[in-house]
Amino acid sequence: MDDLKSKYLSLIADAADEAAIEDLRVQAVGKKGEISLQMRELGKMTPEERQTAGPALNALKDEINSALSAKKAALADAALDERLRSEWLDVTLPARDRREGSIHPISQVTEEVSAIFADMGFAVAEGPQIESDWYNFDALNIPGHHPARAEMDTFYTHRAEGDNRPPHVLRTHTSPVQIRSMEANGAPIRIICPGRVYRADYDQTHTPMFNQVEGLAIDKDISMANLKWTLEEFFSAYFGARVKTRFRASHFPFTEPSAEVDIQCSWVDGQLKVGEGDGWLEVLGSGMVHPKVLQAAKIDPDQWQGFAFGVGIDRIAMLKYGIPDLRAFFDSDLRWLRHYGFSALQVPTLHGGL
Repeated sequence: MDDLKSKYLSLIADAADEAAIEDLRVQAVGKKGEISLQMRELGKMTPEERQTAGPALNALKDEINSALSAKKAALADAALDERLRSEWLDVTLPARDRREGSIHPISQVTEEVSAIFADMGFAVAEGPQIESDWYNFDALNIPGHHPARAEMDTFYTHRAEGDNRPPHVLRTHTSPVQIRSMEANGAPIRIICPGRVYRADYDQTHTPMFNQVEGLAIDKDISMANLKWTLEEFFSAYFGARVKTRFRASHFPFTEPSAEVDIQCSWVDGQLKVGEGDGWLEVLGSGMVHPKVLQAAKIDPDQWQGFAFGVGIDRIAMLKYGIPDLRAFFDSDLRWLRHYGFSALQVPTLHGGL
């Protein structure tokens, strides 16, 4: 037993790497190792012999295992020391610059718009992007022959033969959210509805998918004067200058009376400046909510009235930040878009500044 001890302690001390250590472990204390085989012989010994040999073999096994572990740790420490000598890092050097992430212009403008209207008491409402024909058209007093209901203007979802469910569309505006909100909460109500909408258009100022925000305010004594004040306060806060508006009579199925809204602007050296000059630029549609729309949302038009408006988020982002082509929001080189990136929470309020 002393010979085994001397043999393996010497071999362990001379081992050059972890592979050699593993080979010695198998030779000594593995299932068929020398010490393991001797321990199997205990069953053939007399009780008196076992009392002496058993503890001695267990002690030898423990000593060999301890020596193996110690040598393995020493080899690992030596390998680490060698690696530290061959590899080095100057921790006093400054770190490499990392590009900061930024908010997409559309997300930024949506945050700006939401913050401004929140200051005026408008909550944010959301709804599904795939809508039934009823919520997208019928509830909004859009007749069956209206051009917007044609497949050349609206994306209809596919229906299998024999599917008798009502038609569904990719919503063409966020007005269905107004209907759903009025159904759920009744009146009075004051909300904005930002979100993606879809129409079959594609050119410099139109894309098949774009972003829109609509506003709705219903109460017992709301008028067009309230609508004009709300829009002028919004545009003044958004563009950072006092902005006048001009209302022109128009027609929308869901409002009566209806008006296109222009904002005051000028062109100086090819640059648009909002809030000054003698020019006007059309930016949105608006009006007083049609009584039939209120009825569709289960609100009594004899007791309640209000205004609604809708504006393209992409379009007012183009106006504020000088982005020339609407399609650039979706298919432009990311390096170009980074020019219009924004840090989080840089949003204006009615009370001034970013």
